[in-house]
Amino acid sequence: MNPTVLKCNQLCLNMGGRKLIEKLTFTVNAGSCWGILGPNGAGKTTLLHALAGLHPTDSDNIQLHGKALSKYSARSMARHRGVLFQTEPSQFPGSLLETVLTGRHPYQGRFGWESPDDIQIAKSAINSTGLEGLEQRNIQTLSGGERQRMEIATLLTQQPQLALLDEPNNHLDPGQQIQMLKLLQQYFTQKNRALIMVLHDCSLAMRFCDHLLLLKGNGQYMAGTSKELATPENLSWLYQHPVSLQKVAGRTCLHFE
Repeated sequence: MNPTVLKCNQLCLNMGGRKLIEKLTFTVNAGSCWGILGPNGAGKTTLLHALAGLHPTDSDNIQLHGKALSKYSARSMARHRGVLFQTEPSQFPGSLLETVLTGRHPYQGRFGWESPDDIQIAKSAINSTGLEGLEQRNIQTLSGGERQRMEIATLLTQQPQLALLDEPNNHLDPGQQIQMLKLLQQYFTQKNRALIMVLHDCSLAMRFCDHLLLLKGNGQYMAGTSKELATPENLSWLYQHPVSLQKVAGRTCLHFE
C-alpha cells in the first residue's frame, strides 16, 4: 500500500446558505491521480480550495501527510502542496523565467536569491512545457495558452508532493491538453506524489485519472476508482443527462445523447 498523502474525513461545505458537500470522506494515496467531476455550481472549486487550506472548514478534518492543514505554516504548506487556480490573478510585469522562478520561493530564506540549481529546475520545467526560447519574454505578451503552460511550469518548479489543479487544460488547444495532462500525470504519480484536478471533460478524466470524485452539488457524492464510477448510470445521475460509453481507437469515451 502506498503512503497516504491526503485524507479528508467527514468534510461539510456550504456556500450561500446551500449545502454543497455533506460528510465527504476519501483518501488520496501516493501515486494516484484523482479527477473531480460535477455540474456547474457543484462545489468543485470550493472543495479544491478547502483541500489546499485556502477555504475555511469547521474542524481539522483534512490532513496532509498525517497532519492537519492548520498545523502547517504558510512556507511549509507551500513546500508540500501546489495549487493551479482556474483564473490566475493579474501579474506584475516580468519575464517568463522570473515568473517561473517564483515556484522556488518556499525554499529560500527571507533575503535569499535563486541558486544555480533553482534556475536549472525552472529551465527544465520551461522546456518540459514547450516554452523554451521564451525565457526572456514579458509575460504580458504571452497568449492564454502560453500563460497556462507557464503556470504549469511554475508548479513543476515548486516541486510539491501534492498538486491541486483547477481545470489545468484551460486555454490549451486539444494537442496541448493531452501533452500537459500527460506531463502532470507522469510527474505527480511517482516519488510519493499525488494529483487532484477538477475537469469538465469526462473523457479526459477517464483517460488520465485512476480515481474519481463525483460531486452532485446537494451534499451527495461518490468517491472511488474510475473503473467503478465511470459508468453511464453514474454519469447520467451526475449531469442529469443521458450518457453512454463508446470505444474510439481502443479508448473508452463518453457520448452525451
